[in-house]
Amino acid sequence: MDPITDVRDISRIAYGFMASKALFAALNLGVFEVLAKGPRNLEVLANETGLQRHRLLTLLTALVSLGVLAKEDSFYSNSSAAGRYLVRGEPAYFGDYYRYQIDRLIYPGMENLEQALAGEPLHGLYNHAFEDASEAEDFTRGQHSGSKGPAFLLARSVDLSGCRKLLDVGGGSGAFSLAFCRENPDLSAIILDFPNVVCHAETFAKEEGLSGRITPLPGNALETPWPEGQDVVLMSYLLSAVPRPAMAELLRRAMDALSPGGKLLLHDFTVAEDGTGPQLAALWYLPMMLGNPQSKTLTAEELCTACEAEGFELLGVEAAIPEITHLVTARKPA
Repeated sequence: MDPITDVRDISRIAYGFMASKALFAALNLGVFEVLAKGPRNLEVLANETGLQRHRLLTLLTALVSLGVLAKEDSFYSNSSAAGRYLVRGEPAYFGDYYRYQIDRLIYPGMENLEQALAGEPLHGLYNHAFEDASEAEDFTRGQHSGSKGPAFLLARSVDLSGCRKLLDVGGGSGAFSLAFCRENPDLSAIILDFPNVVCHAETFAKEEGLSGRITPLPGNALETPWPEGQDVVLMSYLLSAVPRPAMAELLRRAMDALSPGGKLLLHDFTVAEDGTGPQLAALWYLPMMLGNPQSKTLTAEELCTACEAEGFELLGVEAAIPEITHLVTARKPA
């Protein structure tokens, strides 16, 4: 991105949190569900949401200015993106990811960013969510909502024909395991994650008719023994969330868990080698720092190098979520 030259561009960054909270408030208040029934004027929308007209008008004006809602004459309606991604019940609904994970967990945690940058000890952002059962459920539901789309794309792009056993390390809700199992009828998955998180994987598997092919394994990826004889080991969003020395240990454990010729799939946030972005991936590493003071941005090249250092044969590297993640594929030597 080119360096900015106008103070208004600085202001857009400084005021960005206001736009975020407007979006979260509309999600939590059910505004998008009401508008999914059809355009509404202010009076009708106030009656259906239970909000006072003057306060609702303030929120609606902000949402229209952001392009999240459209307004024609006196009637408000969802933008095409809002109608597709922010209405509960729609196939591509993404709202719970914003509500549970971004609004309730990451947003308030970012108040501690300066302390994290100064090296002050903090209670880990994600560790707190994993320790508290209620917050862990919110985190997991949010993560599941946000991961379903990327998981679908990944499962469609990776050839796992002939594979029967998948170990999903740090797999949380099982969104990626479920997507891979759906694409590969002979595949079953074990999901290793913290107890308060992985306990919800069976619920999501049951909802998608795949409960018989998903097995939760409660534990800590750096302490719990990994089951051996795996055809595939998947680590998605995991290496960016652990201290750098732990990355080598996780890769060693993956090597031991895989059968000869087995595949390693690493899917994670990655920034450019020259440190210029991309913006979304670069920003994601800020909340990572809150839970992991030893965190450091990762590049796709570093992931490849780390795999080869532990004896894996590199098969390929490709962009997964544009501007955010890469997928590195490697193999245990036969």
